[in-house]
Amino acid sequence: MSKTGFLLVGHGSTKPYNKQLIENTAKLIAQKEKDYIVKCAFMENSTPSIPEIIDTFRNEDIDKMLVVPLFLARGVHIDVDIPEILGIPECGHKGTFKTAKGEVPLVFASPIGDNPMLADLMISSAKNALKEYL
Repeated sequence: MSKTGFLLVGHGSTKPYNKQLIENTAKLIAQKEKDYIVKCAFMENSTPSIPEIIDTFRNEDIDKMLVVPLFLARGVHIDVDIPEILGIPECGHKGTFKTAKGEVPLVFASPIGDNPMLADLMISSAKNALKEYL
């Protein structure tokens, strides 16, 4: 049974906790969604890189390739750099991905944006800060 390749992309940092956050989030996604083969990669300053990891999906039994940035907003990485790596047009979201079994659809998701869940997370963080630091 084919699955969906799911590449979680983080910005990357010289600080180790950034990489840990992305890796931990990828593990949580894999636990919650059994139809995904989840891996993570980084735009810069951390390894593995997007090209390194996306190449590993070529031998997976996938029928779709999904690339999801864990970025808050659009910027040059979302609009230009990552699409270029994926071989899709600037600001694009669709293309194809070559696997050992042939081409499959590739989808590049939008960043988090102004999702209402983000406000809930910020309210929770604020309440926790008040409890912890006052």
